[in-house]
Amino acid sequence: MSTIPATGPTTYLLVDGENIDATLGSSILGGRPSPDQRPRWERVLAFAEQRWGQHVRGLFFLNASSGSLPMSFVQALLAIGFQPIPLAGDATEKVVDIGIKRMLDAIAEHGGDVMLASHDGDFAPEVQRLVEGDRRVGLLAFREFTSTALASLTAKGLQTFDLELDVAAFNVQLPRLRIIPLDEFDPTRYL
Repeated sequence: MSTIPATGPTTYLLVDGENIDATLGSSILGGRPSPDQRPRWERVLAFAEQRWGQHVRGLFFLNASSGSLPMSFVQALLAIGFQPIPLAGDATEKVVDIGIKRMLDAIAEHGGDVMLASHDGDFAPEVQRLVEGDRRVGLLAFREFTSTALASLTAKGLQTFDLELDVAAFNVQLPRLRIIPLDEFDPTRYL
């Protein structure tokens, strides 16, 4: 749990769970992640707190349009300090995206720093508005799968953090094919 008091500046950590899970499963693993291949969300919270040295309010957006929730997962999120936000709508609505967009707009009006865990370019207009304001804005993602619309905002001040490499959110090394900066190249990894 947090050691930083809830008073003072706040970082809002918004998690697009569907997007992270889909990217991990389909683009990296080629199938459903096993439990040890899933992000350790408590590490993501801790990273956000340590990175900017202030209280973090973790908001985990879930699609509850089916009328049910994965209660064991929701209970685990609550236990580690996240506030689950289960949203429901009709089949044509991307409820998680709509909810996150509304939250980003609300933060723009009320203040606070933001870390968004997603690869989705649909959030680029809201993220751009935040970046152009007087706050810190970060993106937590797998860099190679980040939309070009979000990646282009790094030139305007968006900070990007790789979920595996910077955040250390996983217990196992993921089978990713990524561009490796020469100073990070470890030949023993390929032996």
